[in-house]
Amino acid sequence: MTAPPASATRFDDRVEDYVRYRPGYPAALIDWLHDELGVSADAAVADIGAGTGISSRLFLDAGHPVVAVEPNAAMRAAAERALGAAHGSRFRALAGTAEATALPDRSTDVVAAAQAFHWFDTEVVRREWARVLRPGGLAVVFWNTWSAGDSDFLAAYDALLRTWGTDYAGVAQRWQDDATMQAWFGSGLAGRRSWPNPQRLDYDALRGRLLSSSYTPRAGAPGHAELLAGLRDLFDTHARDGHVDFDYRTRAFAGRLDP
Repeated sequence: MTAPPASATRFDDRVEDYVRYRPGYPAALIDWLHDELGVSADAAVADIGAGTGISSRLFLDAGHPVVAVEPNAAMRAAAERALGAAHGSRFRALAGTAEATALPDRSTDVVAAAQAFHWFDTEVVRREWARVLRPGGLAVVFWNTWSAGDSDFLAAYDALLRTWGTDYAGVAQRWQDDATMQAWFGSGLAGRRSWPNPQRLDYDALRGRLLSSSYTPRAGAPGHAELLAGLRDLFDTHARDGHVDFDYRTRAFAGRLDP
């Protein structure tokens, strides 16, 4: 395959923190797909931009066979270590990109994309996913999001990142809103939902969560020490019983894609 996109290499040295501290996704998302959208329990899933396998695990635990497509070799290896032995032949990882998955035509029932979706060329991936979906197949896009307006802690966390993050504001602007996703699916949109998905974090977990983000300066880079000092102050101010609440919501969209 061609070289990974620049967005993939942003996480080369953040894999361990990503594995340990990024949130998963609520089981209610699977119930929605099965009960309301008619996805069968054994439907084959292609998880695009699967990263370290957090989203793949959601489908595997529900009984689905999963092909994880991921361009970053370190993240793909982490997914294989975490999921390969436990799930055997129901899981395999494939080197590919969202825009060029390396999957055969009409080879999967569900194409899923989670946290990586905002890095994709969405017009190209729409054509590519329509190619690999079987007739009647479903595209599912979901991610965890948070808002500075949801709590004093998150407002302070947002301000810290705007001060010391490398390109935090630019990355934040990439997240699609409801109107954009409606337009992307067009008349094929079958449903959209959201669920609370909070994390309760001690300081070490909050620090790991912060450092898993591609827009935080690396150790030794300008702003790294200041960012961590600010995080310590933020935690000491907002923690209760040694923890802070990171109030994520999982947003999900699903629908059919015309070729």
